[in-house]
Amino acid sequence: VQLQASGGGLVQTGGSLRLSCVVSGSIFNINGLGWFRQAPGKEREFVAYINWSGRRPYYADSVKGRFTISRDGTNNSMYLRMNSLKFEDTATYYCAGTSLTGTYYYTRSQDYDYWGQGTLVTVSS
Repeated sequence: VQLQASGGGLVQTGGSLRLSCVVSGSIFNINGLGWFRQAPGKEREFVAYINWSGRRPYYADSVKGRFTISRDGTNNSMYLRMNSLKFEDTATYYCAGTSLTGTYYYTRSQDYDYWGQGTLVTVSS
């Protein structure tokens, strides 16, 4: 399984960006997709999750109401629409895939088997 994230860039506070993640390879192994982020000097943190069917989105409290995760089953893609961006949203964003089932959502990095390379989002104040 390969994941390719894109869409990062420089944006002003209050602005918007949409990240994309294309999943390829043995996609039948994937049951859920997530977005994580890692700011300089900080640990990687969970941002959002969606199951492979594109249902049951789940968000970290820090992004709830501002970010929207979605799936496009026609092209095996996942998106993260980020609105009302804040300086503290600055980070490298990673998409990840999990083969786990049985739980509504997965927020721990160790629950994910497959990772993309990351795309940098910089929010200027």
